[in-house]
Amino acid sequence: MPELYVTNFNPNFTGVSATAANVIRQQNTRYDLALVGHPLPGCPMPLTRAAAAKVTRNHPPQDRPFAIWHVRRNPEMRSAIWLRDIRRAPIKIVFTSAAQRLHSAYPRWLIRQMDAVIATTERAAEFVPHVRAVVPHGVDTDLFTPATNRAAAWAQLGFGGTHGIATVGRIRPEKGTDLFVEAMLRLLPQRPGAVALVVGRAGGKHDAFLAKLKAQVAAAGLADRLLFVGEYPATDLPRLMRALSLVVQLPRYEGYGMVPLEGLASGVPFVGSDAGYYKAFSDQGRVGQVVPQNAPEAAAEAAMALLDRAERTDLAQSARDLAEHRFSARAEADGIDAVYRELWQRG
Repeated sequence: MPELYVTNFNPNFTGVSATAANVIRQQNTRYDLALVGHPLPGCPMPLTRAAAAKVTRNHPPQDRPFAIWHVRRNPEMRSAIWLRDIRRAPIKIVFTSAAQRLHSAYPRWLIRQMDAVIATTERAAEFVPHVRAVVPHGVDTDLFTPATNRAAAWAQLGFGGTHGIATVGRIRPEKGTDLFVEAMLRLLPQRPGAVALVVGRAGGKHDAFLAKLKAQVAAAGLADRLLFVGEYPATDLPRLMRALSLVVQLPRYEGYGMVPLEGLASGVPFVGSDAGYYKAFSDQGRVGQVVPQNAPEAAAEAAMALLDRAERTDLAQSARDLAEHRFSARAEADGIDAVYRELWQRG
């Protein structure tokens, strides 16, 4: 019977989904593991919540004092607490927290009920109790790999131009999509071969925000070189990443931020705003540039400089090396394992 249950209750593939999937692919060879909720790429077929709860209550793991439920979202914490405290299932609950700001009252209450908390950064650890370890998120370096010929990989995508720049994520002010557009409107006229991509969806209340950005691009006469390509399926994202020459992420807030890591593992440098864990990813400017918040002009200048460097140096190999040696999913799984072992040993 499973000794580890990992939850994914969000049907959309989000940053949290990506980080969970990266770790599950590592953990699946280490534990008798069950995914609960919605499918994730490269992971076992999930159990429904009801089925997982039934198995947990009726079939505890043979060689462990209890099963561990690893949760990452409010509804997942709530379900696990209900299972442990109301249904009296033999489980302990581990929560991963990436937020670098104070949670609101309800999440704070949920987090206080956890048996262990893993923070993704030292800053995130300041806002939550019961922190057993600080374990940075890692990227799947087997899935995200450099292209053998980036120019050919880019050409195969069919977006035109000679090289690509992209921002990836939900289209909304918090993610700084408008800042990316402003930066690209400055950069693209100076690099005739470049094509910029906005990868992600707006949805609902942000549709008007997206329409305004498209109108801004059209007014600048760059609608054929600054493209809004919608949401990419998770399975296609590695192919896109390895074809890029630069990733640009300019969020106004970011708890952690996986996109620069996915780029680095693909041999692609990045420009990022001063948010998330981007400074650590930049390796003191060796493989990325961090610019102030709300500074599209600085972002455009940093992007130009990195693109010029990439043409002259082994920047792609440096980016790949950093991802492999310091921010891999394998290293994250190792750090999480230590927390599990401590819980099981304490019984």
